[in-house]
Amino acid sequence: MKLSYKRTVLIGLAFLSIAGFWQIYDSIIPLMLQNSFHLGETATGALMAMDNVLAIFLLPLFGLLSDKMDTRIGKRMPFILGGTFLAVIFLMILPAADKAQNLLLFIIILFALLLAMGLYRSPAVALMPDLTPNHLRSKANAVINLMGAVGGVYALIMIKFLVGPGERPDYFPLFASVGGLMVVAVLVLFLTIKERKVSVQVEAEVKAYESVSGEKVKAAVIETVERGKAEPLPGDVKKSMIFLLLSIFLWFAAYNAVTTAFSRYTRVVWHMEGGGFADSLMVATIAAIISYIPIGSLASKIGRKKTIMAGIVLMSICYFAAIFAGTYHSLINVAFALIGIGWAAINVNSYPMIVEMAKGSDIGKFTGTYYTFSMAAQIVTPILSGFLLEKVSYRTLFPYAFAFSAAAFLTMLNVRHGDSRPEKKEGLENFDIED
Repeated sequence: MKLSYKRTVLIGLAFLSIAGFWQIYDSIIPLMLQNSFHLGETATGALMAMDNVLAIFLLPLFGLLSDKMDTRIGKRMPFILGGTFLAVIFLMILPAADKAQNLLLFIIILFALLLAMGLYRSPAVALMPDLTPNHLRSKANAVINLMGAVGGVYALIMIKFLVGPGERPDYFPLFASVGGLMVVAVLVLFLTIKERKVSVQVEAEVKAYESVSGEKVKAAVIETVERGKAEPLPGDVKKSMIFLLLSIFLWFAAYNAVTTAFSRYTRVVWHMEGGGFADSLMVATIAAIISYIPIGSLASKIGRKKTIMAGIVLMSICYFAAIFAGTYHSLINVAFALIGIGWAAINVNSYPMIVEMAKGSDIGKFTGTYYTFSMAAQIVTPILSGFLLEKVSYRTLFPYAFAFSAAAFLTMLNVRHGDSRPEKKEGLENFDIED
């Protein structure tokens, strides 16, 4: 059985719309909070962490609710359509609240917008495994992540061309462009993917596959059952798991600090105007996309841990160099390209190490733990780094990132398990990273 790439690309349109939104959220909302409402870095960081706080509660809730939903158009589609519709409405109101400098209205609309995004984020992610046979989900997840990258790059291009100079440009054209992308993407998804019909079709495909490959499927089921028996982790493996989870927290803290504050940092320290900062973020995203396949091949040869360590070193060097960097755009872009490659090296290999260590135990539990640590970092770091930006100096951003990245290197040195060398994957499977 082969993966239907056409169907998977269409399913990935929902993730594309989500990624496009989060790119402008991380880049533009901090500028609004500071330039229009004159909030300090600490308060701005606290508000920027709000989406991750809400996500801890909303993602499991709406994922569970969509599991139990049964409508004519499917169980995920009502959440995707409703969430997108509400999110786009609130997205269009936000620039008006910013222009009027009405902080109360802005906070209310922002909160409603994050609720709307939480409404359909989990159902959108769950749509892929719903409509993809189990043994093809790795390849499918690669396509989904690629679609997300396309959404992020689109948003960065719009930032570059639609954000004008000055402290308070008109952000409505930018928000309208991303809102339009969200509407078009989800409408195409709805019109081309009939959820209930495709679900029945996939079920029939799986049954046909099982009838041809009965013995292989039986063996796979037995292996899955054996692995599903919850057993406590051995002491040495548990120690490695703890150090890996600490590493995940630390490198997310470093990376998220930069991505959240970069639009403000470039204006204050490097005196960039308008959407010029988007160039560096776009370079990092594109470099990561290009490097996934070579990194997958590298990890199959030298192992996951060494690949991650190389990624941490690469990012640490770039963070350290950025401390002394001026407005040399070509050099800044080279540094961000290397950051993108380093981040890809980390993301491609960290979750598989978690899964490898959790074999024979509760893989689902440790998957949740993985996201808990990464999300906790993204709650803490905007506030902590924001406090330093406000109370000390903007120039603390890259020393902050370097310190957390260097600490992640030290904790990874203590990870002794989860480093089996996987067989070389073909093509897109190397993109199989976090949602």
